[in-house]
This record gives sequence, structure tokens and C-alpha cells, in this order.
Amino acid sequence: MAAPGARSCTLSGLLPVQTSLEYALLDAVSQEEKDSLVYQYLRKVDGWEQDLLVPEFPEGLEWLNTEEPISVYKNLNGKVVVLDFFTYCCINCIHLLPDLHALEHTYSDKDGLLIVGVHSAKFPNEKVLDNIKSAILRYDITHPVVNDAEASLWQELEVSCWPTLVILGPRGNMLFSLIGEGHKDKLFLYASIALKYYKDRGQIKDNKIGVKLYKDSLPPSPLLFPGKITVDHVSNRLVIADTGHHRILVVWKNGQIQYSIGGPNPGRKDGQFSESAFNSPQGVAIMNNVIYVADTENHLIRKIDLETETVSTVAGIGVQGTDKEGGAQGEQQPISSPWDVVFGTSGSEGPGGDILWIAMAGTHQIWALLLDDGKLPKKSELQKGTCLRFAGSGNEENRNNAYPHKAGFAQPSGLSLASEDPWNCLFVADSESSTVRTVSLKDGAVKHLVGGERDPMNLFAFGDVDGVGINAKLQHPLGVTWDQKRNLLYVADSYNHKLPVFRSENAVVDGPLQVENQKTPPKLPKSAACVTLSPVAASPGQTLQLKLKLSLPSGTKLTEGVTSCWFLTAEGNEWLLKGQAPSGEIENISNQPTISLQVPGECLSLEAVVSVSVFLYYCSADSSACMMKGILFSQPLQITETQQGCVAPVELRYEF
Repeated sequence: MAAPGARSCTLSGLLPVQTSLEYALLDAVSQEEKDSLVYQYLRKVDGWEQDLLVPEFPEGLEWLNTEEPISVYKNLNGKVVVLDFFTYCCINCIHLLPDLHALEHTYSDKDGLLIVGVHSAKFPNEKVLDNIKSAILRYDITHPVVNDAEASLWQELEVSCWPTLVILGPRGNMLFSLIGEGHKDKLFLYASIALKYYKDRGQIKDNKIGVKLYKDSLPPSPLLFPGKITVDHVSNRLVIADTGHHRILVVWKNGQIQYSIGGPNPGRKDGQFSESAFNSPQGVAIMNNVIYVADTENHLIRKIDLETETVSTVAGIGVQGTDKEGGAQGEQQPISSPWDVVFGTSGSEGPGGDILWIAMAGTHQIWALLLDDGKLPKKSELQKGTCLRFAGSGNEENRNNAYPHKAGFAQPSGLSLASEDPWNCLFVADSESSTVRTVSLKDGAVKHLVGGERDPMNLFAFGDVDGVGINAKLQHPLGVTWDQKRNLLYVADSYNHKLPVFRSENAVVDGPLQVENQKTPPKLPKSAACVTLSPVAASPGQTLQLKLKLSLPSGTKLTEGVTSCWFLTAEGNEWLLKGQAPSGEIENISNQPTISLQVPGECLSLEAVVSVSVFLYYCSADSSACMMKGILFSQPLQITETQQGCVAPVELRYEF
């Protein structure tokens, strides 16, 4: 609930004025000019007759890292507050955390700034408080976090994307929103000028908020969120990524530690074992006394030489990259959140070891690092050290395709190699689509194995169901391992807390979503607008034209490689749609389709309602944040025997 005497609003109320600010900032040259523009913006927003007020946190929610539940209008009065709408599995949310850490290290609650995480779960497993506690420990989150398990605040504000930041003024008044990752400069600019603006007016308070870190209540542990493990079959040693302790352990089978490399604190340093440092390492692969490490939060691939006891960097530049093609030498090639690694070969047979396959979770792709001169399927010779994309467009999708660059993954997190016939593939645990996929080592074709569904844009087809292909359901799998002797694939089905085994040999190729075969449209989001049109008179046999007239927000575009679409329904009057095209695609926002509906010659009712559901997928201009929006148009029909002649097209008009 909002403060007394004021109104609660959605984020859309900020959009017009903030968009004008951001266009002005594009033309600003100096920092002083940018600061002045934001200051003037705040003067304008602060002078509105009514504040755009954020709703109060609902009562009864579970809080972490606090002494007691927090109230926007009691505890946070006099603070500039950054609300971080996140879900802990989301790679984009993980990418945002370093920016938030840097902000809270620059400004404290005594300075007048506080960050509050609003956990709005995607998966049912993420609604469980103990699992959120684990995520807070794993990612070293030290600000207050509320478990908004039913996403009530998310829905009230009409948040549409993970992550979303909302910056509040000292009255709970909404000032800015930032959607997606990659906005560190704007975050610091907006927060710092908001602090200055309200300090100049004496509205900032320096009282401390009762923060009580969850991690301080726990005893020490020998392992902390170990992410990956592999076996050295030559020496019977285990290599463990002790992710939470930022170290790599080499352990004999009896549990005795041979080497502890890195840790206990995060860092980035090559050199001798005693001085080296990692940051939340995940995937590990060992061969010939050399270990390769996916140093996830450093955005690096590291090499550990057990003979010389040294650590070096072989790929990445130490900051998150956005390149989705690659092709440079490893140490010059930016990469993004590598999550797993496995050895391969430039030939299609044998275990090899001259290629390191990489699950690049940050760009939703599969990459390769050449450990020796060689070639990838359907590619020319490549030099040793080359690091490049092998499969995946970079769009976050569950899209299978015979052309590897047209396929889409959604945060691939686990890899395993099956080099023998008939497989000759990489198995991929694709966490955000809740599927296991295969990538052919012969031609790069990406195929579906199990989980998910055929709609490449539906990343919510998860569950806990045994079965074959899409009839089986997983929930955010993070690992896979191939048992060649038994011809079995084991899956770490992380959010179901199970280890399912798959024996299927019926992987199928899925093309793009064939909307014409859809029997029922996807479910519209709760935030979807509903527009009821004026009734239209029509006679049997007459054809009505429904013309889409949709407008995207300024600075956005339709998401490339993703199908925006419409669906035609007539609940209770399905006879109206017999022989009609029930769905179609929206390929170009400047040339939108006209939907034809021919009224049957024999009508079973004189009144009916035809509904048009529209699903639009669009991104910001730089593709740093992508969204799906829906809208429902309802067109009442009045059937009359009187011939109506030519009826003007009905415009289905809406601005997102």
C-alpha cells in the first residue's frame, strides 16, 4: 500500500520523461553536463503535483540480511533506495551484482543510500527461502533481500524483465528505472545526483538500517557451494571447483587434499599456486597434469599446470565481454561468464584434447578454444589459441537448428562429450530452458534431447516428470555426464534435487516455432492489457479485416531471430474460426499484418466475441535487455442477415 494521501503507480509513468533524459544524455559531452541534466530532471520529477509512489512491501514477506522486516515509508524514509528485482538463477542478474557491490561500497546507508533486493522467482524452487539463503551466500549479497515469492510488487509495478532496477527518492517516490544489465555508469550517475539533489534540500537522513548478515550466523565449512567436479582417470584424483571459497582443489580418492589453489577470497592473479586467485570458478577439465578452469566471475579461462605449480590465463580479458562471434587469440578475446569446460578434438572421433569446449552462459552460446592448430566442423584451419563461437546465436532461446549459428541456448551450464558413434556430440545442460540438448561434432547441428517444449521462446516449460523427449520435464539442470560404458546420460536436475538418467536415442531436430500448428495460444502475462473494441455488425459470408497497429517504446526494436506472433480465438463460438488461419507472425513493426476473418455462411449464434492475442518480443537498441509483452483485443460481433457491404478494416491499435 502507498503512503497516505498519494497514489501508487507503475513504471510506465516514468517512461516518457526518463526517455527524454536519456536522449539528452547521449548528446552530453562532459561529466558536468551529464550531472546538470540529471539534476534538472530530478527538479522536474520532484516538482510533480503527485509523486509516483512505489507500493509498500506486503506484510508477512520473508526478509534476509535484516534484523526485522523493512517498510518503505517508515524505515526507508529519507533514503535514496535502489530496488533490484532479480531471480537468483538469471545470468543477467548475476552480471549486475558487481555493479551493485561497487555502488554499496561507494555509498552506505549513512550516506543516505540503500540497496534492497526484491527476489521475484522464475522457478518454483526459487521461491523457497532456504534456497534464496544459499544464493545470498554464494553471491556474497550483503544488502537486505525480501522474498516476494508471488511477485506481488513485480506485478503492481508491471516489471517485465530480470533484472530491473528502480531508484526511489526519500519519500518512496520513483525516480528512475534501469532494465537489463550493463548500466553501471547510469546507475552511479543517477544514484549520486539523486543523493546530491535531496541532500541540497535537507531530505536525506543518515540513520543506519538494521542490517544483520545471514552469513555471519553460519559456522565455517570445508566446502562452500562447490560448482563442478571432474575425475582424472589416470591418477584417480578428483578436481573440485570449490566455488564459494574461490579455489580449486585436487583431491585423492581417500579425501586427502593434494593441492589447494586460490582462495579464500575472490581475486584475479596468475602465478605460483601460493599467490594465484580465482573468482567463483565453475567448470574444470583435467588431462596430462593440466587443469582448465572456467573462472566464471572473472570471465576467464585459466590453466593450472600441476607440474610447474603455476596458474595462467588462456582466454578472456578479465571483464565481461559482449562479443558473440569471437575469433581472436584467447588472451585478447573478451568472453562472458564461462560455466563449464570439456576437452574435445578437431576430428570427429576419439577423445582428443586439442579443443576446449566452453559453455558460455553469459552469451547463451557454446564456444571453442583451440589448444593446438586444428579446425572445427565446417570451418577452415584455425591457429592454436583461437577462441570463438561454435553454436548459438546469442539470443536467449530454446531453439534447435541444423545450422549451429541459428540455434539458441538459454544459459548453458553443463557439458559432456560423447565422441563415439552414433552420438558424436556434446551434451548440453541448458539451464534456463530446462532442457538437455546435443551439438553434433560432425556438422554443429543443435538438437533437442529431453525437457522443455517445441516453442523456442517458452523458457517456462519446466517441471518434474519422467518420460521421453518433451514429455519429460526438468527444472534448471546445471550438469550432465556421459557414461560411455553403459550408454547412459546422467543429469544434475538441480531445482528438482534429482539425478535423472536418460537412455533415449530419439533426439529430434526442432525448427522454428510453427505457429500454424499451435492448437492453443501461449498464456498471456498478467500485465497484458485488455482492449475491448466497439461492436461490429457483420453478415454471413462477409470478410472482416483486423489491422494490427502496434507501437513499440522509443529506442526499442523487435528481437532478431525471435517470432512475434498473433493468435485468433473465439471461446464458446469456435464455429466462427472453422477454416480460418488461427495464427501468424509479426515480422516487421513498420509493416504489420492484417488478419482476415470470414464469417461462416451458417452462423450458430447472432452474437459472438473474437479475441486476438498478440505476443511481441522486443529489445533495447543495444539488445542489453529483451522483453515479451502481450495484449488481448476483444472484438464483439453482431451477426445480421442484412448485407453490410464493404466494412472498413478494424484497427487493433496499442502503444506499449
